[in-house]
Amino acid sequence: MEYKNYTPHAIRLNDGREFQSLGNARVEASFSDVVNDICSQVFGEVQGLPEAEDGVLLIVSARVLLSESGRGDLVAPATGHPLTVRNEKGHIVSVPCFVKGAD
Repeated sequence: MEYKNYTPHAIRLNDGREFQSLGNARVEASFSDVVNDICSQVFGEVQGLPEAEDGVLLIVSARVLLSESGRGDLVAPATGHPLTVRNEKGHIVSVPCFVKGAD
Protein backbone atom coordinates (compact mmCIF):
# COMPACT_ATOMS: atom_id res chain seq x y z
CA MET A 1 0.00 0.00 0.00
CA GLU A 2 1.26 3.47 -0.86
CA TYR A 3 0.68 6.45 1.43
CA LYS A 4 0.48 10.10 0.39
CA ASN A 5 0.52 12.77 3.09
CA TYR A 6 -1.95 15.65 2.82
CA THR A 7 -1.30 17.17 6.25
CA PRO A 8 0.81 20.36 6.49
CA HIS A 9 3.78 18.57 8.08
CA ALA A 10 5.76 15.34 7.82
CA ILE A 11 4.26 12.30 9.55
CA ARG A 12 6.57 9.73 11.15
CA LEU A 13 5.62 6.23 12.25
CA ASN A 14 7.33 4.60 15.25
CA ASP A 15 9.07 2.16 12.88
CA GLY A 16 10.96 5.11 11.32
CA ARG A 17 8.99 5.52 8.09
CA GLU A 18 8.35 9.17 7.32
CA PHE A 19 5.87 10.71 4.90
CA GLN A 20 6.58 14.22 3.66
CA SER A 21 3.70 16.60 3.05
CA LEU A 22 2.39 16.76 -0.52
CA GLY A 23 -0.26 19.37 0.27
CA ASN A 24 -2.71 20.43 2.94
CA ALA A 25 -6.23 19.06 2.81
CA ARG A 26 -8.30 21.04 5.28
CA VAL A 27 -11.86 21.73 6.29
CA GLU A 28 -13.16 25.26 5.81
CA ALA A 29 -14.38 26.86 9.02
CA SER A 30 -16.30 30.01 9.82
CA PHE A 31 -16.91 31.68 13.14
CA SER A 32 -19.75 33.72 14.58
CA ASP A 33 -19.25 36.98 16.44
CA VAL A 34 -17.70 36.70 19.88
CA VAL A 35 -20.20 37.25 22.68
CA ASN A 36 -19.11 36.93 26.31
CA ASP A 37 -15.82 35.32 25.19
CA ILE A 38 -17.64 32.58 23.22
CA CYS A 39 -18.29 32.07 19.52
CA SER A 40 -19.74 29.32 17.34
CA GLN A 41 -17.75 27.47 14.71
CA VAL A 42 -19.27 25.93 11.59
CA PHE A 43 -17.36 23.53 9.37
CA GLY A 44 -17.77 23.55 5.61
CA GLU A 45 -16.23 21.89 2.59
CA VAL A 46 -12.94 20.02 2.47
CA GLN A 47 -10.33 21.74 0.32
CA GLY A 48 -7.09 20.39 -1.15
CA LEU A 49 -8.05 16.71 -1.13
CA PRO A 50 -7.17 14.84 -4.33
CA GLU A 51 -9.34 12.21 -5.95
CA ALA A 52 -8.99 8.59 -4.82
CA GLU A 53 -6.30 6.46 -6.51
CA ASP A 54 -6.16 2.67 -6.58
CA GLY A 55 -3.64 1.32 -4.06
CA VAL A 56 -3.11 4.70 -2.36
CA LEU A 57 -4.15 5.79 1.12
CA LEU A 58 -4.17 9.53 1.81
CA ILE A 59 -2.93 10.68 5.22
CA VAL A 60 -5.13 13.54 6.42
CA SER A 61 -6.04 15.27 9.67
CA ALA A 62 -8.66 13.76 11.96
CA ARG A 63 -11.01 16.64 11.07
CA VAL A 64 -10.76 15.86 7.34
CA LEU A 65 -11.18 12.14 8.05
CA LEU A 66 -14.40 12.83 9.98
CA SER A 67 -15.69 15.26 7.35
CA GLU A 68 -15.14 12.78 4.51
CA SER A 69 -16.38 9.66 6.32
CA GLY A 70 -17.60 8.05 3.08
CA ARG A 71 -14.11 7.79 1.60
CA GLY A 72 -12.31 4.54 2.33
CA ASP A 73 -8.95 5.85 1.11
CA LEU A 74 -8.35 8.23 4.02
CA VAL A 75 -6.37 7.63 7.22
CA ALA A 76 -5.22 9.93 10.02
CA PRO A 77 -2.27 9.67 12.42
CA ALA A 78 -3.23 7.80 15.61
CA THR A 79 -2.15 10.69 17.84
CA GLY A 80 -4.17 9.53 20.85
CA HIS A 81 -2.75 5.98 20.81
CA PRO A 82 -0.89 4.96 24.01
CA LEU A 83 2.24 4.13 21.96
CA THR A 84 2.52 7.64 20.50
CA VAL A 85 6.05 8.97 21.11
CA ARG A 86 6.39 12.50 22.49
CA ASN A 87 9.44 14.65 23.18
CA GLU A 88 10.26 16.36 26.50
CA LYS A 89 7.94 19.26 25.59
CA GLY A 90 5.03 16.91 24.89
CA HIS A 91 5.15 17.37 21.11
CA ILE A 92 4.42 14.30 19.01
CA VAL A 93 7.53 12.74 17.48
CA SER A 94 5.92 9.66 15.94
CA VAL A 95 2.78 7.56 16.00
CA PRO A 96 2.46 3.76 15.98
CA CYS A 97 -0.10 3.59 13.20
CA PHE A 98 -2.93 5.30 11.36
CA VAL A 99 -6.66 5.24 12.09
CA LYS A 100 -9.37 4.99 9.46
CA GLY A 101 -12.93 6.19 9.45
CA ALA A 102 -15.90 4.02 10.27
CA ASP A 103 -17.08 1.78 7.47
